[in-house]
This record gives sequence, C-alpha cells and structure tokens, in this order.
Amino acid sequence: ALPQFTVTPQDKTVIEGQTVDFPCEAQGYPQPVIAWTKGGGQLSVDRRHLVLSSGTLRISRVALHDQGQYECQAVNIIGSQRIVIYLTVQPRVTPVFASVPSDMTVEVGTNVQIPCSAQGEPEPVITWNKVFRITKHCALLQDGVQVTESGKFHVSPEGFLTIRDVGTADEGRYECVARNTIGYSSVSMVLSVNVPNVSRNGDPFVQTSIVEAIATVDRAINSTRTHLFDSRPRSPNDLLALFRYPRDPYTVEQARAGEIFERTLQLIQDHVQDGLMVDLNGTSYHYNDLVSPQYLNLIANLSGCTAHRRVNNCSDMCFHQKYRTHDGTCNNLQHPMWGASLTAFERLLKSVYENGFNLPRGIEPKRLSNGYTLPMPRLVSTTLIGTETITPDDQYTHMLMQWGQFLDHDLDLTVAALSEARFSDGQHCSSVCTNDPPCFSIMIPPNDPRVRNGARCMFFVRSSPVCGSGMTSLLMNSVYPREQINQLTSYIDASNVYGSSDHEALEIRDLASQRGLLRQGIVQRSGKPLLPFATGPPTECMRDENESPIPCFLAGDQRSNEQLGLTSIHTLWFREHNRIATELLKLNPHWDGDTIYHETRKIVGAEMQHITFSHWLPKIFGEVGMKMLGEYKGYDPSVNSGITNEFATAAFRFGHTLINPFLYRLDENFEPIPQGHLPLHKAFFSPFRIVNEGGIDPLLRGLFGVAGKMRVPSQLLNTELTERLFSMARTVALDLAAMNIQRGRDHGIPPYHDFRVYCNLSSAQTFEDLKNEIKNPEIREKLSRLYGSPLNIDLFPALMVEDLVPGSRLGPTLMCLLSTQFRRIRDGDRLWYENPGVFTPAQLTQIKQTSLARVLCDNGDNITRVQHDVFKVAEFPHGYSSCEDIPKLDLRMWQDCCEDCRTRGQFNAFSYHFRGRRSLDYSFQEDKPLKKMKMSKTVSSVKQSKYFRNATSASNENTDMPAVNDFKEFVLEMQKTISSLRNQIKKLESRLSKTDCTDEKGKSYSSNETWKRDPCTVCECKVGQITCFVESCPPADCEAPVKVKGDCCPVCLKQNTNKKKP
Repeated sequence: ALPQFTVTPQDKTVIEGQTVDFPCEAQGYPQPVIAWTKGGGQLSVDRRHLVLSSGTLRISRVALHDQGQYECQAVNIIGSQRIVIYLTVQPRVTPVFASVPSDMTVEVGTNVQIPCSAQGEPEPVITWNKVFRITKHCALLQDGVQVTESGKFHVSPEGFLTIRDVGTADEGRYECVARNTIGYSSVSMVLSVNVPNVSRNGDPFVQTSIVEAIATVDRAINSTRTHLFDSRPRSPNDLLALFRYPRDPYTVEQARAGEIFERTLQLIQDHVQDGLMVDLNGTSYHYNDLVSPQYLNLIANLSGCTAHRRVNNCSDMCFHQKYRTHDGTCNNLQHPMWGASLTAFERLLKSVYENGFNLPRGIEPKRLSNGYTLPMPRLVSTTLIGTETITPDDQYTHMLMQWGQFLDHDLDLTVAALSEARFSDGQHCSSVCTNDPPCFSIMIPPNDPRVRNGARCMFFVRSSPVCGSGMTSLLMNSVYPREQINQLTSYIDASNVYGSSDHEALEIRDLASQRGLLRQGIVQRSGKPLLPFATGPPTECMRDENESPIPCFLAGDQRSNEQLGLTSIHTLWFREHNRIATELLKLNPHWDGDTIYHETRKIVGAEMQHITFSHWLPKIFGEVGMKMLGEYKGYDPSVNSGITNEFATAAFRFGHTLINPFLYRLDENFEPIPQGHLPLHKAFFSPFRIVNEGGIDPLLRGLFGVAGKMRVPSQLLNTELTERLFSMARTVALDLAAMNIQRGRDHGIPPYHDFRVYCNLSSAQTFEDLKNEIKNPEIREKLSRLYGSPLNIDLFPALMVEDLVPGSRLGPTLMCLLSTQFRRIRDGDRLWYENPGVFTPAQLTQIKQTSLARVLCDNGDNITRVQHDVFKVAEFPHGYSSCEDIPKLDLRMWQDCCEDCRTRGQFNAFSYHFRGRRSLDYSFQEDKPLKKMKMSKTVSSVKQSKYFRNATSASNENTDMPAVNDFKEFVLEMQKTISSLRNQIKKLESRLSKTDCTDEKGKSYSSNETWKRDPCTVCECKVGQITCFVESCPPADCEAPVKVKGDCCPVCLKQNTNKKKP
C-alpha cells in the first residue's frame, strides 16, 4: 500500500541556539522508510542534524543558516509521499532597554514609580537590585540585595518598580537588570529622599507610648522568666522557650530594646488609628508619616537601642593578625562588624511583609495573595511533608545529618522573643491563640489528626527584632523593615565549642588551671570526662523527676542538649580541645594558659573548616554543586560572610529531611546495647541517658555505623519531628515542619518563585512550569491545592520537594542558595585555614590530615575501629579500620623553636588583655584622648611580656641617656624579673603540694575522702583532683518504675510488679 502519514510535522519558529524536533511518521506495506531533505537537497552532514529511528528530524543548536524549507518523504516500493514544512530561525538578541530610569528626588512618605522596560529574544525578565544605600554623611555603603515583591515593593509586568511609603532607608542606587538566556543589560539610577521638618500625626503620643511599651514588655518578660526558671518545664512550649532563651545578659538587653522600640511604634499607630477612625494596617498607610525623625531618635534612646550599639576596636593588631575574637568582630578590618555575633542577618532578596514593615505573610487569614489565601503551615505539614515511611540512604551514614546540625549551630541562632506572653495583657501565647506581639500562633486546622483537649493552636512566638528594625546608624530618622538578630558569629570558627561572646567563653574555660583547658564534668569509668553541668535553676533537661536529676550539660552553644547525638558530638570536640591543649603544653611548657587556649582554638576551628569543605560538602553538593562553589582563590575583603536570613530560616533546614526517627545505640561489636535504640522523641534533652546508659560511644557508633535517611521528595520529615517534637504527657507536641514555614513568614522570607528567578531558573506562572524541578505530578497537585498560585509557595516546603540534582542531596534552587552562602563564608573569612599566613605550610599540611574518623578515635570513650570516611556507609567489620591506621595530626609543627624560650608564648606579649566587653573604645588613633597618646613608645608599639621586658628595645629608644643610667635600669628590671619568677615558683609549689579538693559549690574535702554528689554519683578526692563515678541503672522489670527519693535507680513497687509485655 502507498505510504500514509500518521504523524505530520508543522512549521516552527525557534530562536538561534535552541533545539527543534520535527516529528514525522508513516505507515504502509511494506513499511515505508522516512527520509528528510532540505530544499530538495541533502541535509547537512554534521552532528547537529539527526534523524531518529521514529522518523523525527532533530536539529541541535539551531543556526541562522538552518532556516528554510524541509521535506519529509515516506518511501516504499509502491511509491512515496512528501510533506513540506518551513523552519524560521530568529537571531538571538540581548536585552535592549525600551525605557530607562533617571535619578529622582522625592518627599518622604510618598509612593514612587521608577520606569524600566526592555525588549529581546527570548523576552527578557526584569529584576531590580538595590546596589548602594546612602548614609547620613552621604557615604555609599554596599547593600547589594535584590528587590522582590512585598508590601513595600512592586515590580510591574513590564518592569516598572514601585516603592511605597518612601523613607530615608530607601535612598540609594537602584539597578534595573534585563536578563534572558542570551545575556543581560543593566541601567541604574539614584533615589534621594527629602525629609521636611514638619510634625507627624504620631508625635503627640510618643512619650506616653514609650512609657507604656517599657512597662508592658518588661511585665511580659518578667512573667515569662518566673514561669520558666522558677519551676520545671511543664509543656513542649516551655521546653522550646528554655531551649532558645539567650544566656548572655547582653543579648537579653539588646533583644529587650528591640521589642520596646517596635512596641512603641505599634502603640503610636494604635493611638493615631483611634483618632483618625481609619484602618492603618493596609499597605496604603505610610509608616514614615507616623513619627517625625527627631522623635524616632528619642524612641531609640529611651528604648535602649542607642545604648546597645557596639563600638568595635580593631587597633590591637598583634592579637587580630593571629587570632579571632569570640564575637567575630575585626575579622574583616574594613568592615569590622561583618560576620559578628548579635548583628542582623543579611538578605539575598528584600524582605516581604504584608505591610512592607513588619507584618508576616498570612497573619491575616482572609487576606488574598495573588487571588488565594495562604494555607495554614500545619496543613502544609500534614499534607505535604510528614511521613511514616523512611528510605535508608545506600551511600551515607546518619553522621551526615549530625555533622550538618553541629555545623549549623556554629553559624546561626536567631534571638527569640524574650516573652511567651503577649505584651497587651500578659496572657500566654498558647492559651489565647492570637497574633498579638510577640505571639504568632500556628493555628490547627479543623479535624487535625493530633488535636487533644480541644487545642486550637500550637505555641509560636516571633523572633526578636533588631533595634530600629535594621538601623546601623546612631541617628534613627527613618523606619526600616523588620530584621532579625543572629546570636552567633557567621564564620566556621568553632563557636559551638567556645561560645560567640566573651561572657560565654569565660563560662566554659577552666581558668584555675592556667593550662588553656575547657572546664570538664564528671569522669567516666573510661577515664574520659563528660561536659560540665550547667548551673542555675532547673533546666529543660530536668523535666521529669522520675527519669533523672541530671541537669543539662554546658557547651559553647546553648542547644547542645537538644538531642543525644548532638550532645555526643559536642563532647567529642570539648575533649579534642583539651587533648590538643595538653599536647601543646608538653611541646611548649613556656606558653601561658591564654596562648595555649587561643592556639588550640585556632587549630580546632581549622579542623572543622577542613572536615566541612573537604569531606562533608562534597557529599551534599555532588560534583555539580562543588563546581558552583568553586575553588578557593584567597581572602576577598569585599565579601560579607554574614549568614543570610534565607539560609538560616529555610535553606539549611534541609537537614531536617535527613533525620532518622531513631537514634541507634551500638556496642563495640556494633550490636544494640541492652537499653536498646531510642525513638527520637525520647532523646530530646536527656543527658541522663549518656551518664547512666553507656556514655557517648553507643550513640557515636549509631551515627557512623548506621545508614542515614535518604532525601526523597515524597518522604520529607519523619513523624517524630512533625507529630512528637518535644512531646510530654497530656500536651500537644510541636511540629517542626510547620514551625519552619511559620518562621519563614515571621522573617519576611520571599516566596519560592522569587528565588527561582534569583537563581536563574525559569519564572513559574503555572504549576506546570515547575515540572523540570518538581517532576512528581502528585506533589505539584498538592502544591496547587494548598497555595492556588505558584507565586504563593513558601520557600521551605518548595526547596524540600525539588528533585535532587544527580550525585547530590539538593535540588537546583537549594544548591544555588547553599553554594552562595558557603562561598561567602569561606572567601570572606580573613582567618580561613587555607589563607596564606594563617598557618605555616607545615602546619597546613597537618590540618589537611584531619578527619572526623581521627577525632572519633582520639576522643570517644573507647572507639577502636572506624571507617576512614565516617560519612560513608561501610559493612562491619570488613569496611572498618583500626584507629592506628587513621592519619593523625602531628602537633610538633606547633613547637616553638627557640634557644631561649622564656620570652616566648606569654599571651600578653602580643595582646593587651583577654578581650572583654568595653563601654567605649576607639577605632582610630586620632579619636583617643591625649592622655593615652603620651604612653611610652615601648608600651604602645608592642606590649612586652608581663615578666620580661626587652632591655635592648628600651635602651635603643633612649639613646640620649647616659650609659650608667641604662645599666642601672637594666639591673632594676632584672631584679623585678627575678622577684616575679620567685613568686610564680612559690605559687606553683603551693598548687602542687595541695592535696585537698574543692567542689563547684565551694565545699572542701580532704585527700581520699569520698562523698555522694547526688543519689547516683559518688565522688572521691585524690591529690587535689576530684573524680566522680555514676551508677548505671539496669532496665526496670516492670511497666512503670517509680523514682524513690534518695535512691538512684527507679524501682518496681509491690502494686506495680506486672512484667513488661514482650
């Protein structure tokens, strides 16, 4: 039969460089053959033109000369048929601006529209960046964030930018960028804001509002502190609040000031609204019309915001060239506050608040966004995220998750609201279920499967705002959108071991020994100590008297007790510090305690950097992600290492999808210990299980000896996290997924769509547009039912459901965000371990020998066998090696090589003092009082050792004095030195001869005396050293053992002797 076409090609128009397919199929008998020609002649003979077995003509990387007529012929012995089509090729055109913006000056409080539009092929997408902001001194400061849709900003379809309620915070240079697949073009303009000296509607209410704000905020904070610290935790809400409550008094005061500042503005708005009888909550209201600039400055002063502006001092270069400050200041010497603790998070995109200032998306449940209401976070969690099904990871162990959490606790911790009660009337947030500050309750949908006792909401409070909502100037004359505070340093500097402030560092240092050690707790039978216990009121770890009286452990990060796997890693690194410090003292006995401490801290931080970038990130990023990260090219002082809000609030929380529902506990043969494995909800705030149930080794083996949880888009967070988080009897447990979504809205994180555009993915106008990144149609359908529009999807759930890039554990948008952040962390760190000069070449070689396997071997209780890469799954015993075969860090590279080391290694030789918080410092010499300028040159140039002055330097600087006077001064100096040395020797002999002991409460015990510290702990004094042993309790042989006062182990009472069910 003559061939007949069953599929016919159609004319097509494509852009140069694209790939085009022309399908062509025919049937007949015999089966016809498909042949293609161009303009009656043969096709070009190159790899770009290909006829597939189906008969389809595919032209790859279409060129302009490919335009023309093509013929598809179906031929058999009976005859042939032909069909003609035409290919049109449009040239690639980079964007060309059709309208461009120009510099503008506008009045404060007005709305302004800045024109910008472009043409090109493909059609370009317009984005706006705020490149620079202008300070009150007319200086330009780098801003560099992309403007995104919010109550403050609007970008029209053609590209025009509208800024509502313009304030001085909006001044600066704005860049319009037109981008398509061919390239991009940009044009910029400067926006200036004129502030007339006129009164505002809210000015009369300033004084009464700030008095009321101080009173109500303090009342709510004091009520919360009384509730939390005067009793044991009674609910998951209490656990969460204790867990996040700042322990540094300075942090508490800064957070309090921020709350008072914002509460004052809210009260002023309420007064104005009552007087005008209009609704001021919509975006039509202008916040910069609320209060005059001079009154904003008054509010800043009275709230405490101005008083808590830190003044950094980076003049002590003898210290700063070698070591980090605890709070991260002075790492970048041009921008000393970059990456410092207690500073605002950075942003990749401008914040999105419903009113452009501070109200989260979804705070008004009935408000429409792109035509739809936003879904309740709890509904998103139950519909999309929670899973009972777990797929084991066939490549990586559970340690992959655990290192990620430990690393996160080195980088970011948002300062939470100090109050669990609303400011308006002091009622607890979990009982009122409203959104009155600081409450932002997570509402529970009707018929939720987990509601008990008629509860309507889950506890949630907002994060504390930065004073003045992000202001960095001492003069606050404009309202800024709400920003949040990072309590930690942004660098990988082991702040989770040492703390992010001098106050925290001093808490955990053992200053009495003068050996540079960290404080240690009870010593186990293995001979290795645990972390010290936290002192103070009952903590989240003592929530049940029937379980144990053991308090929380104390570490550099306040979350160290969150779950036992994390606590075990904290214990490892505290021991690693003391191991290295002890070895350095043997190598350099002339070093003082501060020198040993800072050298050890520097090494430990470098070890963590190397493990993260060389061993952990390649498994998370894969080959594609590591290429995006790029190789290290040296320190770049123009890079801000600050943690972005998007990273802390959404992106890095991807680790929650790697968590197993159990913490496995394995013995030395990698078999379960008698007490068994732990469901995750029983591992929260339970340090007694480390003390009483075998130490840290079983937990560590369960991390590197068991497969982790695979990231599967349809299996995200296990129900231990969404249904039983911090669960306690007769209470509603929390939901980690819902909290993540709610936190993103609290922080003004833009929707997922905006980050797709930021990461150069296609703009998604329909849910079908997501099919390349979210291939599962069921997931796209769930997103459609929940959000209505792809423009509404919250960032966290969207990042979690993206398909993984092959070879990685990340989707494409998530990979973009994480690679951007980790590149900034590395490139913007002046003291990065690979930066030349930070370590000697020999020392750097040793740092690169570091592995987490070696740290486990050195600091576990008795770990003798590990796999070389503890992140990779290995079969026991064949895939494991003896610890003797794991490369070690050779600390001899840190030994001082000097003929007379007496003047080396004294910490005060290169630093004026151990840095403490200052009330006033000077960043530049000319700012110092004249009195300080008259110090002797010897002291001001380089501070000499406390005990050895450099006689040569002194004499050289006083050459006009007679030689006899020089010699007399030299003799006097030597006599002082000898006297000082004798005093030191006497003190050392006194310490060595001391055989009695003093416990942490100040009580003294004689040598060989024993006593009970608590029912489970027996301590003994031996030659000045306290050693404590903890009794291990066997599993009780009944269902409900009872804790009897005075006894260590729970017992089975007569009326409660029913055997446990098998």
